[in-house]
Amino acid sequence: MQHSDDNKQPIPVHVITGFLGSGKSSLIRHLVAHKPAGERWAIVINEFGQVGIDQAMFESRDDVVVKGLPGGCLCCQLAFVLQAALVNLIRRERPDRLIVEPSGLGHPAGLLDMLRGEAFESVLDVREIVTLLDPRRLDDPRAREHETFRDQLLMADAVALTMTDLSTAAQRCEAYRYVDAMWPPKRWVDEAPHGRLSPSLLLGAPATSLSQAGTAVSTHHQPPPTVTLDEYAYREPAPGRPCLETGESLGHASLGWRWHVADTFSLDALTQLLDGLDRDLRVKAVWHTDAGWWLFNRSNGRSELSPTAWRRDSRLELIGEAGTLPDPQALEARLAACQLTAETQA
Repeated sequence: MQHSDDNKQPIPVHVITGFLGSGKSSLIRHLVAHKPAGERWAIVINEFGQVGIDQAMFESRDDVVVKGLPGGCLCCQLAFVLQAALVNLIRRERPDRLIVEPSGLGHPAGLLDMLRGEAFESVLDVREIVTLLDPRRLDDPRAREHETFRDQLLMADAVALTMTDLSTAAQRCEAYRYVDAMWPPKRWVDEAPHGRLSPSLLLGAPATSLSQAGTAVSTHHQPPPTVTLDEYAYREPAPGRPCLETGESLGHASLGWRWHVADTFSLDALTQLLDGLDRDLRVKAVWHTDAGWWLFNRSNGRSELSPTAWRRDSRLELIGEAGTLPDPQALEARLAACQLTAETQA
């Protein structure tokens, strides 16, 4: 891919990775809020689930383009889709800066190989690979023993400690100790409560990536196949007939729905239903309700409800270890009971 004649400088690329529920979208929203006024940004978000909700967390604005790629891992099975999407995105939007958020279950090695590969030579300038770490995760042996969890941190040039407002002093100290024991050392480690990472850490002067020096080892050397994006095209749900999407890989499974924009739900009934689900499940949703449009986000047992500018459709995504998700038909029936009819809206 050749860069355009009127924009010959390589586009800075920031990869923001981290395990499920580490707060990647919150941190990126904070960076967007402090974006230099003269820059146009493009954000590519990959979600493990099939429905795609994280893009709904971003307010619509002319100087920030958000591209969602749900239903897989950018680092392996969706790498060829990302390459095609990036080529189109760069040519159409001509961004000044690119932020890529891989799936929380994705290994970043293949992604880095692709971003630094021949297709984007002289076009992209990959900056620091930043991995987010919730200190409370280190209390879970399953996280410590998870290969992707460890590799995300090992391959990072820098680490942002998130959820520090919810973790104890002992948990934060253990997180620093855990990261400090890694080699090569990180360029920086900083705390980002509520996703509030200092923008100057990423938006300052360019620096050679430590990962580029050889810490990223991957066997993904085959060129991506030529494909179209039709396979990942949006399916419009009909009123009262939601689209169900399921997926399973990397020891985890996803269960999600999308409803027509006109379908309206009781906010109270929905929040009660979602709060009653297994606390170990990762739950994300955006809803058209009797109280307006709302975003529901639950990670590590903690739920948040906030208004959203999203107006395309209603969506729900559940992610958990394989075999732990509720029965789809039973849950869909309970969700249908939360839907308002013409009589109840009158």
